[in-house]
Amino acid sequence: MTGAIRVEVRRSKNESSIALIRRFSRRAKDASLVQHMRRRRYYTRLKSKNVERRHALVSLSRRQHYHELVKLGKIDPNARKERRRR
Repeated sequence: MTGAIRVEVRRSKNESSIALIRRFSRRAKDASLVQHMRRRRYYTRLKSKNVERRHALVSLSRRQHYHELVKLGKIDPNARKERRRR
């Protein structure tokens, strides 16, 4: 893993485990390790223009097909609203 941030803490003779954990947390915070890991965890790739266009065309065609079915009387738009209220 390139660009990894490493935090190392060694326990001294008379140090309690709670103090060791606190010292580790402080060093990790100073190294901005938590922010870096959260940024990596919730990272989402940007969609390319072609993918966005394809998605827009598909949704547009679905919407047109739905309105066409409503005009033909095959779908009742009020029934759809009632189903959502439940």
